Amino acid sequence: MQSRNIEITVGVFILLGIVALSFLVIQVSGLSFADARRDTYRLSAQFNTVAGLAPRAKVMVAGVAVGHVTAIHIDPVTVRAVVDMAIDSEVDYLTTDSIASIKTAGVLGEQYVSIAVGGAEDILQPGDTIRDTQSAMVLEDLIGKFVTNFGDKK
Repeated sequence: MQSRNIEITVGVFILLGIVALSFLVIQVSGLSFADARRDTYRLSAQFNTVAGLAPRAKVMVAGVAVGHVTAIHIDPVTVRAVVDMAIDSEVDYLTTDSIASIKTAGVLGEQYVSIAVGGAEDILQPGDTIRDTQSAMVLEDLIGKFVTNFGDKK
């Protein structure tokens, strides 16, 4: 009887460990059950380069998460990267002159889309495209320019 109690106790601890590990994996990955229930609308923006940006990256306004990137694809006509975003429906104040830029959280952190709201009176409607964008800064290009300029001065 005592060995049966030990087996049940060990089983319960293993089950709790699996549940705790699953919870941590969901938290670290950024998945949320609340995301599926959010009411959102779609916006897009075109960038020259989206180096490092990935689907499910955050979309921020003034440092507050207001949505996420749903897809990234290339426009065959303009040969620019198109970033599709799902924006929370309560964010109904993005103007037509808003600026979308790709920024990095910290020095080597994850990339996200930052939207700076403009001052125009017209509001972006679902399905609209943000025209004014600033592409991602590619660290390798920046280092290459620094090395090239440093070598020319010698």
